[in-house]
Amino acid sequence: MTAPEGRGIAGHESSDTFRILHVSTGNVCRSPITERLTRHALSVRLGDPLGGGLIVESAGTWGHEGAPMETNAELVLADFGADYSGFVGRELLDEHVIRADLVLTATRDHRAQVISMGHSAGLRTFTLKEFTRLVRAIDPATLPDPRDDGMAERARALVRAAAALRGWLLAPSLDADEVNDPYGAPITFFRSIGDEINQALDPVVTALTGIAARR
Repeated sequence: MTAPEGRGIAGHESSDTFRILHVSTGNVCRSPITERLTRHALSVRLGDPLGGGLIVESAGTWGHEGAPMETNAELVLADFGADYSGFVGRELLDEHVIRADLVLTATRDHRAQVISMGHSAGLRTFTLKEFTRLVRAIDPATLPDPRDDGMAERARALVRAAAALRGWLLAPSLDADEVNDPYGAPITFFRSIGDEINQALDPVVTALTGIAARR
């Protein structure tokens, strides 16, 4: 089966862009935090607020369409210096999956729901922590140099390499690939989830861009 025309594996609106979709349940806590932290990390590394052609979005399997993110999620993003303004929640639709080159979910259940939508999504859908684990095992020297081939081509090669490793590099436990839901929790728990997400994103953004975070 091939994906429909769009930004998925079968086709791209532009070879210079690569679309990342973060998915959680309500699209008001985990996926907004992950979306905005990804954008922030790309901007810091690349010096480019547009992410060097990497487009980052989010949606929820039970998304609160049109809702703002949770106040505690905004506070977490402010802690990292990331922009939380202008966010609007979305319910996950087929078109979002079709257009995505990479889907990163908060949990295995979210991953299963995305894959069940079809569109050859299984080849490009991972939990965030699963993708982090796989990316750590990929030799960056085997990926295209973004200076020569572009950021999007490097990102597509990274997804292919991660998908090839998935059956060989298994999670150490059932919950190792999960990011717990902080909805309704105090700010201290939100901050722990924010730290967890940020740590998982760091090697992913490094692999995507070829640029390590400044320490």
